[in-house]
Amino acid sequence: MATVVELNPTSEQSEFVLGSAVKKTPPRKVLSLCSMRYGIAFIAHFCNFTLIAQNSVISITMVAMVNNTDHPSHLNSSIEQLPPGLNGDQHEASKHHSIKAPVYNWSPQTQGIIFSSVQYGMMLMQGPGGYLAGKIGTKKVVGIALLGSSLLTLCIPLAASLGLAFLLATRAVQGLTQGAGYGGQFALWQKWAPPNERSRLCTIAMSGMILGVFTVLLVGGIISEALGWPFVFYIFGGIGVVCCLLWLILVYDDPISHPWISSLEKEYILSSLDQQFSSEQPLPIKAMLTSLPLWSMCLCSTTHQWLVNTFVIYTPTYISSVFKVNIRDNGLLSSLPFFVAWVIGILGGQLADFLLSKNFRLITVRKIITILGNTPPAALIVALPYVQSSYVTTITFLTLSCGISPLCQAGVYINALDIAPRYASLLMGTSRGFAHSSAVLVPIVAGFFLNQDSEFGWRNFFFVLFAINLFGLIIYLLFGKADIQEWAREGKLTRL
Repeated sequence: MATVVELNPTSEQSEFVLGSAVKKTPPRKVLSLCSMRYGIAFIAHFCNFTLIAQNSVISITMVAMVNNTDHPSHLNSSIEQLPPGLNGDQHEASKHHSIKAPVYNWSPQTQGIIFSSVQYGMMLMQGPGGYLAGKIGTKKVVGIALLGSSLLTLCIPLAASLGLAFLLATRAVQGLTQGAGYGGQFALWQKWAPPNERSRLCTIAMSGMILGVFTVLLVGGIISEALGWPFVFYIFGGIGVVCCLLWLILVYDDPISHPWISSLEKEYILSSLDQQFSSEQPLPIKAMLTSLPLWSMCLCSTTHQWLVNTFVIYTPTYISSVFKVNIRDNGLLSSLPFFVAWVIGILGGQLADFLLSKNFRLITVRKIITILGNTPPAALIVALPYVQSSYVTTITFLTLSCGISPLCQAGVYINALDIAPRYASLLMGTSRGFAHSSAVLVPIVAGFFLNQDSEFGWRNFFFVLFAINLFGLIIYLLFGKADIQEWAREGKLTRL
């Protein structure tokens, strides 16, 4: 005989045990402020900040690393004059950079290959990183990954001076370490996050990624201009080493092994997690592979990441090609969209909860938020080449496009919690790894267009981006679901 227990993703009061669902008084909640679980979330925030900063730092330094005079722009000469202070003497800036650091003659296509070289490892290692964290512990996996990424970041200037092959190899290995670090964190919240706090804790941790991009773009240009682009890698590599030490000292795999957690908080976390299924079951792999809601979620995540990775990788390059600003001002302009994205990304979860409180259906909320995070940003980015004669309009469109896109974090990206809560950790890690393939493809495709036609390359690339984004969104709107799928309803089986 087999009895099946369904896991209700909205329930916070029921304790599920073998073959039955028993009502039980919820555990006494421990105050969030100054609690150990939130402290670990902020350390994870710092960890994600460091990893994504090391991953994307080359996006801003590339402006100083390449000799842009060999790849002239064919932009309309009627471009609106930039505000005073944002159109500094380019000859002096180029001369200043040549004294501070070496400059390389890399074509746009070569730059695209450099950008994408780190992403292969990120894509391949997120799944294995999560698996290793489950076997040997999150503390070891993420700690080693963060240390490795930091040391390799310190080595990038040397690798570039040795040749393109050395630079690509260094970036590729760095991608493996960053993928393991990023994917390995998912296992942490299975033991530290009470079900009713999981979204908040994960949001705190993962929001460090946007803040990392913002910080790199904000200060990367200033550092490059003042000290030379190699020092951007030295500084963020050093920050990573410090972060690694904090991680190894303060983070533990579970509340039981943590030496400084209060007994009250430990009891609260453990009793909360007792409400979850604890034993493992064989994965319904065949059912997962044939699930249209799951595939639509993965596809939409991938196409939206195409948009996100375009912002992360090419915002500084686009601003440089259009307005010819020096690297310091480029960094300031490039960072603005990501600050807006950081704020709106946090508010996106509040908007989703507000809609749910107004009795909107869960699937309706997921799709509305996903539409808002996809369609306006894609439309605005397509319009950029047509408004480049206006500095203010271009920066406004770019800021709004990048700023609105994180709304999807409260939409398609957490849909796995709706359709398969018992397998959500695995599916979220897998879908994010699948989506990260766009980080490999974006630089290659963009490099192809920009290398073939420098005048219309941006326009053609943005049209391709819009088509890809729209395709993924339509598939999700058609096949996306928010109810638990049959293959995920399978409860714990007792054979008599």
